[in-house]
Formats: sequence, C-alpha cells, structure tokens
Amino acid sequence: MFESLTDRLARVFQRLRGKGLLTQADVDQGLREIRDVLLAADVHHEVVQELLTRVRERAVGEKLVESLSPAQQLLAIVRQEMARVMGGEAQKLRLAGRPAVVVLVGPAGGGKTTTAGKLAHHLRKRGRRPILISADPERPAAAEQLATLAQRITVPFAPADQDPLAQIPAILTRAKRELWDIAIVDTLGTPPGLPPPAFLSGLLAAVKPSDVLLVLDALVGQEAIRLAEAFLPFGLTGIVLTKLDGDARGGAALSLPARLRLPILFVGVGERLEDLEPFEPGRMADRILGLGDLSGLVEKLQEAGVSAQAERLLREAVFTLEDFLAQLEAVRRAGPLSQLFARIPGLGRPEEDEVEREFKKMRAIIQSMTIEERRNPHIIGASRKRRIARGSGTTVQDVNRLLAEYEQAKKLLRGLKPGKIRGGKFPFPR
Repeated sequence: MFESLTDRLARVFQRLRGKGLLTQADVDQGLREIRDVLLAADVHHEVVQELLTRVRERAVGEKLVESLSPAQQLLAIVRQEMARVMGGEAQKLRLAGRPAVVVLVGPAGGGKTTTAGKLAHHLRKRGRRPILISADPERPAAAEQLATLAQRITVPFAPADQDPLAQIPAILTRAKRELWDIAIVDTLGTPPGLPPPAFLSGLLAAVKPSDVLLVLDALVGQEAIRLAEAFLPFGLTGIVLTKLDGDARGGAALSLPARLRLPILFVGVGERLEDLEPFEPGRMADRILGLGDLSGLVEKLQEAGVSAQAERLLREAVFTLEDFLAQLEAVRRAGPLSQLFARIPGLGRPEEDEVEREFKKMRAIIQSMTIEERRNPHIIGASRKRRIARGSGTTVQDVNRLLAEYEQAKKLLRGLKPGKIRGGKFPFPR
C-alpha cells in the first residue's frame, strides 16, 4: 500500500535529518520536494497546495528552524496536516432506523458487490444482524454473486433484481419483523461515461437510507473525484475505497475527502472477506509516511485470538514450543503476513512468498520434533537438532534460529503481567 509514495517521502525526510539544524532554505526545499512527490502520486493539485500552505504556516509559527530536532518536528507537522486533509477524525456509519438501510452506489467495476459482503461480515462480527439485498437488475449473475457471499458469512440474502422499487419495501418489512437490524443494498454500477441510472433516485426515495456509500476503486487515483461528482446529488454520506492494497500512489485516499467534503469510512485491503477496515486518517497518514500502524496491528492480532492466547499463557505460566506454534498460527490467521509486517515502523513490506516460506519452515521444524522436545526444548542437543533438520527438510542453522526466536518470545512473555496485554505487547517473533 502506497509503496511508491512512502519510499519517496522517506527519502525526503532522511535527507532533512542528515542536515541537523535546518535553515529556512532547507525547509522550503523540503516542502518543494514533498509537493513534487505528492503531485507524482496523483494527489489533486489543490489538495497539495492546501496541505503545504498549512505546513509552511505552522513551520514558521512554531519556529521550526530553531528546534533541536527540526526534521522530526517537520515530519510531525506533515503527518498532522495529512491526517487533517483526509478527514481528521475517523467517522462511522450512521445506522439510523430499524432496520438501518445502507445503500452502496458507484461506477461499474468498483467492487460494490464484494464490498457489500465484506461490510456484512464486518458488522456481523460486531454483533449486528445484517441482511444483504441485491438491487442490480442489469448485471448478469449479480444476485448470484451476492447470494454466494451471504452464504459464506451466514447472513440472509434477498433478491430484488427484478423490480427493486416494488420488492425492497416488502423485504425491509420482513427484515424488521425478523429482527434483522441492518439492510445492505447492492445497486447496479454505472458504465464509464454514462450518468447514474434514473431509477436510483426513486430507489433512494423509497427506502430512505441512513447511509449512502460511494464505492470507488483506489487505483483510478484522482480520476475518482470526477467519477464521484456524478453521485453527489444522491445524498452521499461516505466513501469506501477498494483495492487500496494495490495502490502504490495514494492519490485517491489523499484527494477525495478534501475535494468532496465526504469522509472515507472503509477501505478494502485485500480479497478476503476480512479485508475491510475502518478508515482512520491518523493511522493512514502514519502508514503513508512510513511510521507504521501498531494500533492496527494490535487490533488484527486481537481479532485473531492472539491476545486471548497470551492471557492464558500468562495465567498458566507455561510457554512451550507447541504454544509458540499456536501463536504463529494465530498471527497468520490475522491476515497476510506481509500486510501485518508492513504495519511495523521501519520494517517495510516483505514479499508475501518469502514470509510464507519462513512460516512453513518454522512450522515444519516444530512438527518434526517429538512431543517431549516440543514441551521441553532444553533437551534438544546437537544430535536431536540434526534429526529435526533432516525430518523437516531444513538445516541445523534453521533449527537454531527457531529455538532462539522461541527463547526471545518466552523471555518477553515472562516480562509481561496479567492484564497488560491490551497495550500491544504480544509474544510473537520479530
């Protein structure tokens, strides 16, 4: 995510840090470089101008050039202003009414149907009872695709693809009777160059949604602004950006909130149903600037059960190699490992294939041990290491490295106290 933008910004701040105390000329040159980087990332020119004007005003007002660490202070100002451009504070769905109606609109190919399934999954995990409704009378197999997603996440599905204006009111009445508290309506997409379908206005008037979400592909960059403007008359309440994991530039994420005066509510960061995340401007600014997203990492690990496992290990005061493998498996369930590592400051985003190979190697080594060796690793001497290496198709050096990682995790676990896991310290390997 945003690899090109992040790398170029990192080089700018690295150069500024190398200068120690900055002159006003250094600051001006740094801001010019940041401007060029943002424009190259397809950020709207007016958004770039607004961002850098505020950064320059604050840099002068806070006497940046007299600071003991001016480069870090400039980075902090850029981070704050970048978060402000993207909306400042995280916004949530309104979800008013019973059922609350959420309608997804947008151009064709933006990912509305997949987003509908992901949103239902997201809400269901948080205790809500969503129903998915297909209101796309034109795209072949649209209803079948949404029905398949509904089945995968075990939520009800209702087709309204024959006559949405007549069918949806009856579906909402049934949803209220059966205590489904959120209705997510997937609508047909608008082909390139054509206005939104005429029936969409009638549909929105009939269902009176609490939320109208514009679903856009992040890969189109600032072209998303032009695509979005056609939907503004429909009372949009927020934006969902899809395919953000493939966006190396970041133009859409940085341009849309400021230009449309609408919050980005969610971002799609992968193909799995779990890969829909609430959009938080501060965290996104951190990731764009290469500062990581440890809070997001902690949340992913907690959702995967790492926190609960760590709490149990603390209570039992035992941490075996079996526990170590269980922790690795839980971390892996939290999402693609390369995406998780990308949230760690300074670590970057390793190749997924490389990370997966290392994980499989560690699992093979542990599974090649006897039960006694897994529970009492101190008995593993030179001959046992050779046998384990042969059995797992690895080397003795690989076995030694895994045992060292295990000891490091064990030491970290002993340094924690029960009830302190929430702060983000987990016994997982570097």
